[in-house]
Amino acid sequence: MDEVMTVADASSTFRAYPSDPSIMPSNFPLVAAFLACFLAQFLKIFTHWFKEKRWESRKMLSSGGMPSSHSALVTALAAAIGLQEGLGGSAFAIAVILACVVMYDATGVRLHAGRQAELLNQIVCELPPEHPVANVRPLRDSLGHTPLQVLAGSLLGTAVAYFLISFTY
Repeated sequence: MDEVMTVADASSTFRAYPSDPSIMPSNFPLVAAFLACFLAQFLKIFTHWFKEKRWESRKMLSSGGMPSSHSALVTALAAAIGLQEGLGGSAFAIAVILACVVMYDATGVRLHAGRQAELLNQIVCELPPEHPVANVRPLRDSLGHTPLQVLAGSLLGTAVAYFLISFTY
């Protein structure tokens, strides 16, 4: 007689750890990554105030600035996977490579695209009013991050992952 595997049997086979009824969702790396991203975006309000001496709540929803929320997100993900499953697994390797690509992109391509947008906006401002592109909406110039902003985001992400795992396990 052939045995039939039910969906419940299959899902229990692939579950990484037992689910317990707790307040925290069971996917620790995902929670750590999103919490780190949220905290980085929230901190941008205060770092912008410190630099510019004015409050701007829109900074919480914008890209660029201090600290890098993308770096915080991918670093928290990698750190949480490393803390939960160990540093020798393939999931940790994938997360580290993803983090490196995202942080390289933030300090490279996106930073330089933002600087080009600044220059283009300046050129458009100097055009005579009758020029066809003189009245176009300015390009967003806060796209990328300096290496310091990326470092701050990655330190925040690592700290969030470590803080969360120390309270959940």
